[in-house]
Amino acid sequence: MYIDKDRLWETLETHARIGGTPDGGVCREALTAEDKAGRDCFVAWCREAGLEVAYDKICTIYATRPGRDDSLAPLAFGSHLDTQPTGGKYDGILGVLGGLEVMRALNDKQVVTDRPLVLIDWTNEEGSRFVPSMLASGIYSGIFSYEDMLRATDARGMTLGEAADASGYKGSEEIGARSFHALLELHIEQGPVLESRGVEIGVVTGSHGMSWSHVTINGKSSHAGTTPMPYRLDAMGAMARLVGIAHNVANAVPDACATVGSIVTIPSTYNTIPHTVRFTLDMRHPDDATLQAMLARFEDACAAERARGFAVKREEFGATPAQKFAPACVAAVRKAAAAAGYTHCDIASGAGHDCVYVNRVCDVGMIFVPCKDGISHNPRESITREQAAAGAEVLYRAVLELSRA
Repeated sequence: MYIDKDRLWETLETHARIGGTPDGGVCREALTAEDKAGRDCFVAWCREAGLEVAYDKICTIYATRPGRDDSLAPLAFGSHLDTQPTGGKYDGILGVLGGLEVMRALNDKQVVTDRPLVLIDWTNEEGSRFVPSMLASGIYSGIFSYEDMLRATDARGMTLGEAADASGYKGSEEIGARSFHALLELHIEQGPVLESRGVEIGVVTGSHGMSWSHVTINGKSSHAGTTPMPYRLDAMGAMARLVGIAHNVANAVPDACATVGSIVTIPSTYNTIPHTVRFTLDMRHPDDATLQAMLARFEDACAAERARGFAVKREEFGATPAQKFAPACVAAVRKAAAAAGYTHCDIASGAGHDCVYVNRVCDVGMIFVPCKDGISHNPRESITREQAAAGAEVLYRAVLELSRA
């Protein structure tokens, strides 16, 4: 093994104490005091490793190790250090601190890569304090406007611009000024597939297409006890049917997902039939055409409810197409896993990640390691010392492969 698994584990556990919560989790939301402390620790470690540290205007951190020819486009890798308010120790963090371990291991072995290497901590990946998620990588990739994002506010009304100014990490470097030969991201799977299959490494081939919609149903309000069922225009009943259809559609299609995560009823009382229901619908699939077919089936179900007398409207408020990662990056990860002797399989990411956005402007690859019971965004999020080391080892070998001129 090239990397030092005990040093990596000690680094992960030490960093997890910053913003640590009594239940074993971490609360370190973007650009808070806790996030600053986590950044301070990371930057100190980077400088101890001889890396040159810089920040851009959205507070993303870049830590550079020189190569044999610094005129070549750098190879980048990393993830994010911010967490959900009820986050765990490894989501995003493994990718950053595993990347730091790669830099340290290269130093230990006095390896000089052809290309320079850049370790990245992207700002506000989680989107729990400032919406949207993957904010910094989205600006870098041209998906979001920097000026618009500066006006995003947290729950207390502070803008992202104000938080960035106060963080001590706002640099003068223009976002997107750096271009990369390729970018790799090490991450926990955040799902149960690898663990259920007994596989040590996920070779991520791309990401799911995603659609997010608000669905509004208008019916008629009346008394819950005096209105017989055949005479009702119960918006909640229509919602129940539509949610059932959404789940049936997803269950019938391999690799599909459908989620209703938020429901509002009006009026919201126990003995009145609601006249209006609003809910969110999240649909995902790794093939865009299949995702559109799923949405079409849901629209057919909406039409059936309109025929019953309901007014039904679906408004898509966000969508991202499925992404295919660069064949060279995928092949490098697959080769690295095989060379290290780890069991591995191809897998598509059902979640958004910084590299999914960066994939639009740069070749990317991604490495998954299993997490216990597939749990993430939760203090119970858990991986083993060996799983962390496996991910960092594959990253190390893939970095050596892709950094060749």
